[in-house]
Amino acid sequence: MGGISRAYGRPLAALIIAITVLWILALILVPLGAMLQQALWWKESAGEVSLTIDRLYNDISILELDRGNATDPAKQAALDAQLATKQAEVTTLEAQEKDPPRRYGLSNFTRMSSLHLYIFARTIMYALMVTALALIVCYPVAYVVALASGPRKAIILTVCLIVPYAINELLRVYAWLMILDYRGVINGVLGWLGIVDLDNRGWIPFLENPSAVFLAMIYTYVLFMVFPMVNTLETLDRNQIEAARDLGASTARIHRRVIIPHAKPGIAVGCIMTFMLSAGSYSVPAIMTRGQGGDWFSQLVYRQFYESNNWNMGSAYAVSLLVVCTAFILIMMRLFGVGLRDIAK
Repeated sequence: MGGISRAYGRPLAALIIAITVLWILALILVPLGAMLQQALWWKESAGEVSLTIDRLYNDISILELDRGNATDPAKQAALDAQLATKQAEVTTLEAQEKDPPRRYGLSNFTRMSSLHLYIFARTIMYALMVTALALIVCYPVAYVVALASGPRKAIILTVCLIVPYAINELLRVYAWLMILDYRGVINGVLGWLGIVDLDNRGWIPFLENPSAVFLAMIYTYVLFMVFPMVNTLETLDRNQIEAARDLGASTARIHRRVIIPHAKPGIAVGCIMTFMLSAGSYSVPAIMTRGQGGDWFSQLVYRQFYESNNWNMGSAYAVSLLVVCTAFILIMMRLFGVGLRDIAK
């Protein structure tokens, strides 16, 4: 607070802090708290309550029959008391059937079916694979852009990366869909060459393979991996590379001992952003698989909210994904030996 006040003055510093607090509350704490609160309660099944009500009505019918046949005043009074008790229970349960009481606990997290658990684990594995592939593809690109000789070359390379992203994300995904579709560009070229027979449905089913989703995701999120590494590598002193090369270090050794250790914060940020975007992506797997390659967990979350109208389970699924993403962030920070200060740089 003191440093901000000295740099910007007290009024502007107070405004900056107020905006920051409002940002954290409105976009992080309040939505997360609402989601977590929704995930920790559920309502009793209306079906079970209905069965109980049916049993009570059956008991009431038997009691009314016994009451009509009873001649002993004491027995009649006892049956009247039982009837009153049963009817009171029915009244209470019918009110619960319209608005079942809330129950609090972790049942929404433990009720995940084995199939949904498998999809959850598969989604995390796929997101890790997308992150690893994106790192392998983007590291050379970031290295070339950051260490390009001359500002003009760096500008040209950067523009070549940015220009495709002036197109809407959905259009980019649909472009890959048209390329990899059953009668898309690749299968069309292969059919023209006589390698596949499109008329007899002999095309290559790219969309039924997770690699199609991987390819589209890497293309969609490549900038989130490239730019953090570029920003870090631009601060690397090139004299260190020249000194290592003069001392006889090979190219692989220079990358392993000089460049990659310096780029650790950028690599960590790129991996974190790519993993979180991949794990939570809905549009890319939904469009690229068209129901042929299996659901991703984000599609299950969508269905819980908007098709099953089960916001409690949907919130529990979303919180579970958030916990895994948070754990991934901590693991990456531990693995690369970086802290929040290093990532912020």
